[in-house]
Amino acid sequence: MERESFEDEEIAQVLNQHFVSIKVDREERPDVDHIYMTVCQAMTGHGGWPLTVVMTPAKEPFFSGTYFPKTGRGHIPGLRDILLSIDDLWKSDRNKVLASGERILKTLESHLSESIPPEDLSDSVIHDAFHQLEKSFDPIYGGFGRAPKFPTPQVLFFLLRYWKVFKEGKALEMVEKSLQNMFKGGIYDHIGYGFARYSTDVKWLVPHFEKMLYDNALLAIAYLETFQDTQNQLYAEIGEEILTYVQRDMLSPHGAFYSAEDADSEGVEGKFYLWDPEEVKKILGEQAGEAFCRFYDISQKGNFAGKSITNLIGKDSLTKRNEYLSQRQSLFSAREKRIHPFKDDKTLTSWNGLMIAAFSLAARVLGKPLYGQTAATAARFILKELRQKDGRLLARYREGEAAYPGYIDDYAFFIWGLIELYQATFETNYLREALNLSQGVMNLFWDEAQGGCFLYGNDGEKLIARPKEIYDGASPSGNSVMALNFLRLARLSGQNHWEEKAERIFQTFGRTVKQYPPGYCYFLMAYLYTISPSYEIILTSKQGAQGVKEMLRALNKRFLPHSIILVADKSLEENVPFIKDYHPIHEKSTAYVCRDFSCHAPTNDINEMMRMIEQ
Repeated sequence: MERESFEDEEIAQVLNQHFVSIKVDREERPDVDHIYMTVCQAMTGHGGWPLTVVMTPAKEPFFSGTYFPKTGRGHIPGLRDILLSIDDLWKSDRNKVLASGERILKTLESHLSESIPPEDLSDSVIHDAFHQLEKSFDPIYGGFGRAPKFPTPQVLFFLLRYWKVFKEGKALEMVEKSLQNMFKGGIYDHIGYGFARYSTDVKWLVPHFEKMLYDNALLAIAYLETFQDTQNQLYAEIGEEILTYVQRDMLSPHGAFYSAEDADSEGVEGKFYLWDPEEVKKILGEQAGEAFCRFYDISQKGNFAGKSITNLIGKDSLTKRNEYLSQRQSLFSAREKRIHPFKDDKTLTSWNGLMIAAFSLAARVLGKPLYGQTAATAARFILKELRQKDGRLLARYREGEAAYPGYIDDYAFFIWGLIELYQATFETNYLREALNLSQGVMNLFWDEAQGGCFLYGNDGEKLIARPKEIYDGASPSGNSVMALNFLRLARLSGQNHWEEKAERIFQTFGRTVKQYPPGYCYFLMAYLYTISPSYEIILTSKQGAQGVKEMLRALNKRFLPHSIILVADKSLEENVPFIKDYHPIHEKSTAYVCRDFSCHAPTNDINEMMRMIEQ
């Protein structure tokens, strides 16, 4: 629509003469997007982007739809005719339009403010989610459902924890099959790394070539956690490659992360990423080029628009790809000379929070502090440039301007990142900031009457409704993430009121989640935390984190999703008063392994510490 209509002189003339045109960046204004997408779904029975809405000056919508060509095409009306018809109706029968807008607004308000009775959850919803995912699982190529296929990392997070708690091998099998096949496919950029948005086919071959920061953050976490659980080095390599791409192409000079890269370059989708055999052989030489083409499925006929997307579909051994590392680097150097896709260079607090979590996890799991430094630099930028003097987070930064009061996702995802950063560095400031921002969530977003968090704060622009989101779609919902944040902060700080907030979220949305459990996998992952054995591991030494390094190394090698680690430190006492009761014994590094703060006898022995946890 941008090319066909909004850049068209004739359409521009109609719009400018009869309408006030507003173009909304749905990443900057998810509140506006959410509300008017709900309008479109209610009015037309479906939604999607581009989203087209026409409303009265009072913001009452009376017409909506998704894609419209400039002129009519088959059963789809043309935008020009729609606009002129609306203008005629506005001039000839304005009262009819206003009445329609009022009716739609009342219906919307009723729908969004509908009170759903609270309902307690039980183990059965966890098992229902697993069995429904099992039914929709693709046993050949991994993933869930039919094309188009989305990675949905939070589904994999849930399944990993289901395997951990219930020892259900099928859950781990679904995770591994999905991660391996996504990596084999063209959805993964085998030359420059990183994942595209989704696959248009079941094999993960042909992607929508757009690369999003949040997808790559969540997928990096999925690969790193699966490495922790299986010790399969392939998953660590893929996790690191994703972070290599992000550091190289998505890291801004100020140390935070950009948002996305377009699918198109030179007006053609995927052009930047495609190859033909002649070009490869010219770069690598005849013999090496032919072998590379054979391995990465680059052929004369091609597999997309007459050219080839590199992929490893059908390859059993993925370790052989390491033999082609230098060739991939040569192709990458050649590809860098092409015209790059457009980069969306805005910094979003929410997506940066996810990437801070990913880099922090990598620092721990891989034992590489440099990743933690990258995460810390981004976190400091958010705290300095995207926070007002009163502590209020903002949503977006670009070209020196920070704007828009932050939404629940900004708070939830950034708090997640800060918790992970504390677990990676044990610098008290990150835990303190996470606790302070959580109090900000309570002040700005929390619904005291019915529980849960509103999408935008009580200090935001007053829109026609104030919705809450719980569905874990392309990324987890802010409510789901805050539920797990609250649980972890309760264990980290000993402040039980945070756990009560998590329980209220589970109760508030329990009835909704039961209707289709697989749609709420991050929410259920948080709920699983409350019904599973969980541990608080307090480490103490006269040298602080340095003195307990070996203990931390042993803990970080294991997948322990329902545990938190504290390193006793004087600076923690203000926020974690109970920490002063834990001291090293025999003048050595000491571990206290606790279940709900009921602790085993302290130990200086790493093997004994791990035995307590395994038991």
